[in-house]
Amino acid sequence: MNNNENKTMTSPALLTHMILAGQGKAPADLVIRNIGLLDVITGAVATTDIAIVADRIVGTHAYYEGEQVIDGTGRFAVPGFIDTHLHIESSLVTPLEFDRCVLPHGVTTVLCDPHEIANVLGAEGIRYFLDSAERTVMDVRVNLSSCVPATPFETAGAQLEIDDLLTFRSHRKVVGLAEMMNFPGVLNADPGIIAKLVAFQDAHIDGHAPLVLGEALNGYLAAGIRTDHEATSAAEAREKLSKGMAILIREGSVSKDLNALAEILDENSSSFVALCTDDRNPLDIAEEGHLDSSIRRLIAMGRPLHHVYRAASHSAARIFGLKDRGLVAPGWRADIAILDSLEDCRVSDVIAAGRLVTPELFETRGDVAPVGIHSVKAKPVSPDAFITEPRPGQNRVPVIGVRPGLILTFREEASLASTDQGLQPDLDADVIKVAVIERHGKNGNIGRSFVTGFGLKRGAIASSVGHDSHNITVVGATDADMAIAVNRLIELGGGFVVSDGGKVTAELALPIAGLMSLKSFEEVAEDLHHLRDAAKALDCVLPEPFLQMAFLALPVIPHLKMTDRGLFDVDKFDFVS
Repeated sequence: MNNNENKTMTSPALLTHMILAGQGKAPADLVIRNIGLLDVITGAVATTDIAIVADRIVGTHAYYEGEQVIDGTGRFAVPGFIDTHLHIESSLVTPLEFDRCVLPHGVTTVLCDPHEIANVLGAEGIRYFLDSAERTVMDVRVNLSSCVPATPFETAGAQLEIDDLLTFRSHRKVVGLAEMMNFPGVLNADPGIIAKLVAFQDAHIDGHAPLVLGEALNGYLAAGIRTDHEATSAAEAREKLSKGMAILIREGSVSKDLNALAEILDENSSSFVALCTDDRNPLDIAEEGHLDSSIRRLIAMGRPLHHVYRAASHSAARIFGLKDRGLVAPGWRADIAILDSLEDCRVSDVIAAGRLVTPELFETRGDVAPVGIHSVKAKPVSPDAFITEPRPGQNRVPVIGVRPGLILTFREEASLASTDQGLQPDLDADVIKVAVIERHGKNGNIGRSFVTGFGLKRGAIASSVGHDSHNITVVGATDADMAIAVNRLIELGGGFVVSDGGKVTAELALPIAGLMSLKSFEEVAEDLHHLRDAAKALDCVLPEPFLQMAFLALPVIPHLKMTDRGLFDVDKFDFVS
C-alpha cells in the first residue's frame, strides 16, 4: 500500500461499529434516506438508503436507521467529484476560501500543484499549502512541483531541486510529482530532471506534454509519466490514450478543451479519462460552476451519463492511486454529491468524509497564516521603460497572437511605425505593447514586444499572475498607462490593475505571493466583475483578459511567449533573435 495514502484511523471499536451498522444491527451516524443511487460502474439507478459511520459508507441497497437522517426523496447520489489537476492559486483565493467556494459544487477531492506559489516562495509556498490541506474540509492532495523554475529562460523567485522535494515526500497529503512540463529536459535526459523522475518512480508522475507525439511521446512516457491535461485535440488525446496515458479533460477559465475532447469520453475509454480545471477563477465558478459544469456539458453533448460520472470520480481516483474513494458503496470513503437531477448535475448537498457540508462546518477549520506578503520587489517604472527600439532599417517585427480560450499563442508579424519613442503600436491592426518586468528583486529585467488579440484601443492592463515565474505582465496601448498600471500593482503588493487615460479604473490586490487575495471568494468575484467591465471599456475583446495574459509569459506552451529576458520561441526553445 502507498504509505502516502490517507488512511482512516480506525480503532477495533469503530471498525466493529461499522460492521454492525452495515448489517443494520446498530444505528449509523448518518443515513441518506430514500435516494436514487447511481452506480457509476453499471449505470443502474436504485432507490435506497445510504448508511455512513464516521467517514465511511457502511451500507447501501437496504433500509437503515441513523443518528442523523437526510431525506433524499426525488434526489440522486453520485460519488464526490475529483479535480485531477489544478492550481488553487489561480482561483485567486486562499486554499481555505477555495474549499468554501468549490466544495458545495460537489468537488470533494482535488489534486493540486502549488507550482505558482512555489515559483515565488519555493519550499515555503509548498509548506503553506500542506498546512492548509490539513485544515480544509475537502481533501486537498498535493503533487510536488517538478519544475521550479519551469525553464532557465525566465527569472523565478525560487528554485526547487530534488532534495527540496524529498523533504515533503512522506507527507500524508502528498500523492506524487506534479506536471513534468520540462519535456525537453525529459527527452534530453537532463540530470536534474532525471533525479526527480527516479525519486518518484513508485508514485504518480503527472504529465504536461502539449503536442508531444510520436517517438518523442514514447520517450516521455518511458520516464513513467502517466497523465496529461494538455491535449487540445481528439487526435492528440487518442494517440496518448493508445500509449497508455490517461487524459484529463481540462475546462478552466482560459484553457477550454472540453468541446474538442468530449468525443473521446465513451464506454471504452472512461476508465482512462478524468476531468480537471487547471485554472478557474471565482467569477466563473459563481456563474458556471466547477466540475459540475463540465459534467453537465458533457452529458448535454451526448456523452454516456454514467461514464461521465465515472470519469469525474472512480476513474480519477484509480488513475491517481486514491484507492479509498470514487464509489458510493460499503467500505468506501463517504464523499457523496447529492443532486436534484443526474442529467443537469445540480448539486443540492454534499457529504465530505461523512460530514454534511454546511457553513458551520467551515467555521471549525481554524486559520493558516498568510505567506509572501512582501514578495513584489520590483521598482517603480517610467513610461520610457516600455520603449521598443527598432533594429536599423527594420520595423517588421514578430507579434504574439492570442486567441480566446487558448493558452497556446501564435506567431504573427506586423510592420510598425517608428518614432523617436521607438516602435509604435498599431491600434487599427490590434497590435499593442506587451512587457514582462522581473519582480523578485533579482535583476530588474524588462522584456518588451508586441501582442495582438486583445483589442485594446487605449489604456493598459497589468498583472502579477504570470505563469510560471509570476513576474509582472502588462499590455497596453500607451506607455504612460502601462507605467501607471504597473506602479499601482507594485503598491498593492501584487494583483490586477486596469488604467485608462492616466487613472486606475479597477484593481484587485493579491498580496499573498502576488497571487492570492485576503478577501472572501464572494468579494473577489465582485472585484473581478469590475475588472472585467474596466477591460471592456478599453475595447478588450477577450472574455478573460487577466487569466489569458497570465499565460503570455509561459515558455513551456507553444508557440511565442514573452519573458523578462525577451521574446521566446517555444518551438525552437530559444529567444527570438
